[in-house]
Amino acid sequence: MYCRPRTQWRWMTLALCLSFGAAVQAEEARYDAPRAVVGPLPYLGVHGLGVDTEGRLYAGSVVGQSLNRVDINSGKVTVFEGPDEGMADDVAFGPDGEMAWTSYLSGILRIRDADGEVRDAALGLPGINSLAYNQEGRLFATQVFMGDALYEIDRRGEAPVRKIKEDMGGLNGFEFGADGKLYGPLWFKGKVVRVDVDSGKMETVARDFQVPAAVNFDAEGRLYVVDTKTGELVRVDVDSGAKTTVATLQPALDNLAVDHKRKRIYVSNMADNSIQEVDPESGQIRTLVRSDLAAPAGLSVVGDDIYIADVFALRRYAVGEDKVHELARVWGSDLEYPMNIWADQDTVVTASWAAGVVQEFDRHSGELKRSLHEFKAPHDVVRLNDGSLLVAELASGDLVRVSGEEGKKRDVVVEDLEGPAGLSLNKDGSALYVADAGGNLWAFDTDDWSRRLIRDDLVLPEGIDLTRDGKLLVMEVGKRRLLEVDPVRGDQRVLAEELPVGLPQLQGLPPTGVFNDVVEAANGDLYFSADRKGGLYRMKRR
Repeated sequence: MYCRPRTQWRWMTLALCLSFGAAVQAEEARYDAPRAVVGPLPYLGVHGLGVDTEGRLYAGSVVGQSLNRVDINSGKVTVFEGPDEGMADDVAFGPDGEMAWTSYLSGILRIRDADGEVRDAALGLPGINSLAYNQEGRLFATQVFMGDALYEIDRRGEAPVRKIKEDMGGLNGFEFGADGKLYGPLWFKGKVVRVDVDSGKMETVARDFQVPAAVNFDAEGRLYVVDTKTGELVRVDVDSGAKTTVATLQPALDNLAVDHKRKRIYVSNMADNSIQEVDPESGQIRTLVRSDLAAPAGLSVVGDDIYIADVFALRRYAVGEDKVHELARVWGSDLEYPMNIWADQDTVVTASWAAGVVQEFDRHSGELKRSLHEFKAPHDVVRLNDGSLLVAELASGDLVRVSGEEGKKRDVVVEDLEGPAGLSLNKDGSALYVADAGGNLWAFDTDDWSRRLIRDDLVLPEGIDLTRDGKLLVMEVGKRRLLEVDPVRGDQRVLAEELPVGLPQLQGLPPTGVFNDVVEAANGDLYFSADRKGGLYRMKRR
């Protein structure tokens, strides 16, 4: 039975079509309980590293909102400070047994004292990124990406921050040298610099890096630099600027920490979720932590493949192989932090509200075809029958049709949704289903964009998918459950509860955060991504 109504009774006819399909299905589909096929992950992306005075290694995660302790022998990861206070882009250790970390997205610098009490030492600094104590116990921090400035922070949180310098070029992971000067990389200028934190005077130490991300000194006073684009760990002579490559790792390096007692260097990679130990003398590398996925968010199915917007990489899970393959990674390609995804036989399209971009890739080669910017928090994307892209803008509440070879023609076809989050097209492209952050589930006719409300009582629905049985799968993240919803009557059935989803919402950021998505595979099994215990999960169809 082929149904694509072309009359003024379009919605009534469509309802009859869907009802017919449901009648053919003799029994409701049944599924096994969720099981992780990849994961659970140790954290959702890894960034800042630090070694305390006891030789214990700590690792921060921004996306996963956690500060973690890592066993340097076994690689076992345990949560030290969980969501949302634990969000850490960098971590440092100061006097009196205190430790400090930067909550990048929240704009907060937090300090934990020796008794375990956590306090906010600085607020209102979006993009607060790196930090370090100097020899006197004074605390300094920088804004990068959402700002570009160096500050001195009152550890007690009583005095306002003191701005030392701004517009430097992205002063990222820094440390103080024996001379009392601050040494750090300029992310956007490919240099390592030295800064006098009292006068603000800055001078260049070394040049010609691709994207230097962080620096650190060893016990002998030698300076080490990680380059996120080349994947290199480099030793720098601070007097001459001469560089020596110590080890070559993978692109997407983020930070490093030196264990002075063991004379080892630990390096983090956000795309691999990895922490690797490097012997600076021999260059020998040992992997402590690594996972096949970093921070899985949006999903899309093509045949026996599930394509994954992995925030720091673009990946494919081959169902038959039970194996993850990588198509591209941030800083190792032109990929820009994918958070949602749509795919067909030839193309993969990603959307990132964080980067404000929609990107189109060749599905087979992974080659970037085009990048489209200037969206208002693009949250999801699908391709319509005419070849145009439909982009859900979370910030504006609009659905925007993008056409033309360069993607410059943009027409708003739907307005005033309450934060459109998840999109799903039916098989012939005649109907679009939308879940919005306001709790609504909508159906739209793609011919004239007329709308019909299916439900208005959901709690933070995110990913949705239309099954072969004609039902809508809905990740109702606010209630941590997976629903099956009849798109005509609105009836719902709970397929799974107490799912590992639903990280805390952060003020000033999209309520969806890391997208939790769901898809039906070709064999009828269900797969979903999860942010609370990161990974890819399967519910096998019985």
